[in-house]
Amino acid sequence: MYKRIAIILWALWCCFMPALHVQINIWEGTGTKRVQLTPYLVPGQGNMAVVVCPGGSYFWHDMQTEGTEVAQWLNQQGISAFVLRYRTAYVPAFITRFRYLFRGNRYPDPQDDLTRTLQLIRERAAEFGIDTCRIGAMGFSAGGHLVMSVALSASAPVRPRFVAAIYPVVSMAAPCTHKRSRRALLGDNKKGDKRLQDSLSIERHVTADCPPVFLVNCLDDPVVHPHNAELLDSALTAHHVPHQYIQYSTGGHGFGVSDAKGTSESREWKHRFLEWLKTMK
Repeated sequence: MYKRIAIILWALWCCFMPALHVQINIWEGTGTKRVQLTPYLVPGQGNMAVVVCPGGSYFWHDMQTEGTEVAQWLNQQGISAFVLRYRTAYVPAFITRFRYLFRGNRYPDPQDDLTRTLQLIRERAAEFGIDTCRIGAMGFSAGGHLVMSVALSASAPVRPRFVAAIYPVVSMAAPCTHKRSRRALLGDNKKGDKRLQDSLSIERHVTADCPPVFLVNCLDDPVVHPHNAELLDSALTAHHVPHQYIQYSTGGHGFGVSDAKGTSESREWKHRFLEWLKTMK
């Protein structure tokens, strides 16, 4: 009981953490304030850009550790960032089971939000100072599942040039599934749908034209079973997709780019990612 209360309080804090930059409403004309994009731009033209998708089990967002802090770190590296507050099921759906009766937010809402974001950045690339050939996506936990699913499903002109999946949720069907993310994404009345589970299991839909992937997780991850990333690594290898997979022994989950969370070992991923980026032509 206490654990559930703690999760709810943490999720509420993450959902309502104020943004420090001007936000862009993605779905113009709908009146929604939920789907918002916060740009963190570096000066100049022709810059690389990364769309950052925070985790949160598809129920909420960790906007601070896996959003704002990530964008600020990318800026320090000379990379523009866009933090996406995509549609999630949100806390009321976590507490209750109202989505047995009402649709609420669920698949494909988050995927549509990221796809539209990538389109918008391309359309306004000159305004943002972005090179349209250097737009990537980085996702943490459930956000990792989101960026990978769009990288595989979006049309070639829209899909990101590269993807970084950090301690990602991958499978919706294997025994290692992160059940809270599956419930949030599929909905209470569809979470047991085998066909839908299969269609949203990333490891089952990797193709040879998948963008290059940077993949990180930790063996002691207590939230998302480490076999998720292992399944993705195997699928990428089988289809000869250029990628780098780093599995650390320690670090747990949810450390983002923090200099305090995780371990000294897992925090190394930031440097390895920057080195990997240099290989992108």
